[in-house]
Amino acid sequence: MPPPAAEVLIVLARVSTGKASTGRVMAARLNDAGGSMGIEYVDDLPTFVRAEEKQRPRWVWDYTSRWYPALLAEGVRVERCFDLRLCHAILRFSALTADSALAKAEPGVWDAPAATLQRPDDGGALFELPSTQEQPVAGEADPLAEYSLQRAAVAASAEPGRIGRLLAAESAGALIAAEMRFAGLPWRADRHDEILTGILGPRPTVEGERPAKLQEILAKVRELLESPDLNPDSPADLLKALGAAGLSVTSTRSWELKKLKHPAIGPLLEYKKLARLLSANGWHWLDTWVADGRFRPDYVPGGVVTGRWATSGGGALQLPRQIRGAVVADEGWKLVVADASQLEPRILAAMAGDRGMVAAGTAGDLYAGIVASGAVETRDQAKIAMLGAMYGATTGESGRLMPKLARAYPKAIGLVEDAARAGERGEVVTTRLGRSSPPGLQAGYDESRSEAETTRAREHARAWGRFTRNFIVQGTAAEWALCWMASIRRRLNEQADGAWLTEAPHLVFFLHDEVVVHTPSAQAEGVAETIRAAAAEAGTLLFGAIPVEFPLTIAIVDDYGKAK
Repeated sequence: MPPPAAEVLIVLARVSTGKASTGRVMAARLNDAGGSMGIEYVDDLPTFVRAEEKQRPRWVWDYTSRWYPALLAEGVRVERCFDLRLCHAILRFSALTADSALAKAEPGVWDAPAATLQRPDDGGALFELPSTQEQPVAGEADPLAEYSLQRAAVAASAEPGRIGRLLAAESAGALIAAEMRFAGLPWRADRHDEILTGILGPRPTVEGERPAKLQEILAKVRELLESPDLNPDSPADLLKALGAAGLSVTSTRSWELKKLKHPAIGPLLEYKKLARLLSANGWHWLDTWVADGRFRPDYVPGGVVTGRWATSGGGALQLPRQIRGAVVADEGWKLVVADASQLEPRILAAMAGDRGMVAAGTAGDLYAGIVASGAVETRDQAKIAMLGAMYGATTGESGRLMPKLARAYPKAIGLVEDAARAGERGEVVTTRLGRSSPPGLQAGYDESRSEAETTRAREHARAWGRFTRNFIVQGTAAEWALCWMASIRRRLNEQADGAWLTEAPHLVFFLHDEVVVHTPSAQAEGVAETIRAAAAEAGTLLFGAIPVEFPLTIAIVDDYGKAK
């Protein structure tokens, strides 16, 4: 938004008589200027949408996951949409639209958490309109009124093209999330079982019983700690056993246990690693999340404050490498796995317009390019220094290297330093396309505070500065990834020649800077080129003529485990 010339928008809302849902849908047509082109009521939504898609409208609805899954189930895809709830969240808090009526309004139903929104098949709908009226009733639950507010907020922004691009990308991401869940990630349950059996031992036949490998390691831990009844899965029990062994520790986190010197620590850490695999992706997970050869997680676009995705179940964004060998392409198909190399430092270089850092990345390995520039001596130093710059590490090796990096790349380092200082002052910072951070707390002098309260406030401010320092980079990287996926989706759809989603190359997995496409084997090489072209387009959409490169590592494999 604003929509392209001659675009037609169709706003959808479910209708009701009193409190009872009728199953009918109101479809309000708008022209590209937002003017009404009429309203009609629809009883068979999939048939209506299938017919209207020939004219390439943009569908406007409250929340994609309430509408699109049911359409996909009926064999209907849509090319474009406008997700009012996701876009509302952006416009509500963006510094670019802070003066709009939408941003200044009291919190309402459009600010409700995603979990409170019902899908059409949940026995009701949140946004329902009386079927006896030709125009929707004005109010915060009215999608027509909400769209009007959002359109006005964008139009009044100093940079409508910038924020509009973000809203389009966010809405495209919602379509992609629904399509990936519908298609599912190919998953071999027998292969998963083989992997678990090889690592943990055979699946226990008694519920609650530990696999043989875990039980074997546990016996060793109990012996070394002289605690025959130890339950290492209980933090309180484990702390008590460690204390009895003369080990001073305040938590059972692995990073803290690694500091201890005792014969039991090695096997204990191994136990925790295997127990984590069993808990997160063991046989119970397999039974729960894999069906008919597919893993279908619930993605939550914009689920993290920076704009990154989250999941509401299944842990799709945390699949451990041990089980990726269970992700196996169908017979006659391949997986094309692509990840963007060193994405966040390249994003920083482009955002800052730091020609020196951009040039360092042109050879492929940005860290090697930093070494070649003379800024630091080794690749490891370059990586440590860059991570320190983006995440705010000011001590140790990172702190020692930061001045060298700042001298070599003053624009890039200056950008994140300015973001950190803004956060410390309680100000918001904004990504390339317009997503803004939440405001922090000011740490300035306040005579009403005690010394301890002032110290805590300053510590909080510094921590918030580290957050805002990374927010602009991670948030812009998330925007690049959204544009990348949207371009991949559009290009694959154009090449499908009318074939249904799962009968042609299609996206099946996304992890921050990595995508997986499931494709017929004969088209795999072409898909790889499509993914590369989409990465270049995403860079141009965000940064225009700045000559930053976003190189990809691409593997064409039979199973995901072979991609690295």
